[in-house]
Amino acid sequence: MPNVNNNVIEDGKSNISSQCCLANESNGLLKLLGTFLERNSTLSSVDSDSRLLTISQYIYVFFTPLILSLGIIGNILSLSVFLSKKLRHLSASHYLIALSIADTTALIFYVCIDWLKRGLSMWPNGSYIYLLHTEGFCQLFIYLGYSSRFLSAWIVVAFTVERYIAVCHPFQRYRYYTRRSTRRILLLVVISSLIFNLHKPILSGIHEATKGGPKICTVHPNFNIISFVLDNVFAFFITLVPFTVITILNSLIIRCLLRRNRKRNHNTVITEENVIRLEFTLILLVISFFFIALNLPFFVVWCIQFSKAVLITNVDFIRMAVDFEFLKSILFITRTIFYMNYCVNFFLYSFTGAYFRKELSALFICKRNSLNRRSSSIVRTTAVSCRSMQSSWV
Repeated sequence: MPNVNNNVIEDGKSNISSQCCLANESNGLLKLLGTFLERNSTLSSVDSDSRLLTISQYIYVFFTPLILSLGIIGNILSLSVFLSKKLRHLSASHYLIALSIADTTALIFYVCIDWLKRGLSMWPNGSYIYLLHTEGFCQLFIYLGYSSRFLSAWIVVAFTVERYIAVCHPFQRYRYYTRRSTRRILLLVVISSLIFNLHKPILSGIHEATKGGPKICTVHPNFNIISFVLDNVFAFFITLVPFTVITILNSLIIRCLLRRNRKRNHNTVITEENVIRLEFTLILLVISFFFIALNLPFFVVWCIQFSKAVLITNVDFIRMAVDFEFLKSILFITRTIFYMNYCVNFFLYSFTGAYFRKELSALFICKRNSLNRRSSSIVRTTAVSCRSMQSSWV
């Protein structure tokens, strides 16, 4: 009997151990299956993100030239209107003249150059512009691109401050905001933008972006960290600081306008100049809103990418690659939206400013009349010369 019991116990032990082995094997298989499914879903998301990247690249490649051409034409027309006799004596016009010039410069030296570097290579049978990657031109284009972006943002800030003082402290405006002082403020903004970005041409040159790769216009490898930090400071000063100042001052301007509207007497005389100044305030509010709306998406996505690049460590490489692929796609789209900041102002002026539309129409009518006068004088001259030719031939 003891032998039988021992055999039964041994059989039970072997059954239990075999069951444990089967359980361990099944757990291992489940883990392997889970890992496989996770990798599979990751790979499928890689495919979908690749498709999104392709679509976003097409948006960037084909829409940027449209933004560039519309922006340059619109800014030139805006410049012509604000230089007209009726508007150029106003201090607010000086800011919008400067903004039109700054936006045009940003379109040429930032948007266009950036598109030639990024977009042209994505174009079917894309090419490589060697001039952009030569010493001298490389530093010049980078410097003008950074300076014009800084200048554009801070002209909007300066214009906001001017409108705040004009609306909320009207008596101080005549003391501080003459045409002469406005020119000095704009000159100070220009000089500040040129000084603030002096580091870019110093840190940049023609170098290999990757070891053994082609030499392109980029940051010197020894200054990568310094350039990275300074670029973050630059982004902070052309986005977050202007956003904060513009939002606070515009809120105060709207409050002053609402309070004044409630107190206004029906017998108050409203002059034409007051109407023009009110239109400039409305133009400012619309410009400020679109400045934030068009800059914010690109800034937010850029911040997310920055945080992932700097703060995330010890993560799955494939998962991180998927995240960056997705963010790269969104960056192409938001960058295209950001470019619209430099071309949209003409359409905002036309939509919000009755006097702007009036001066724009007058500009085209004057051009048409001058062309008609020129053509009629040519016709008269031709007729006289024909008669003289006829008499000479007789």
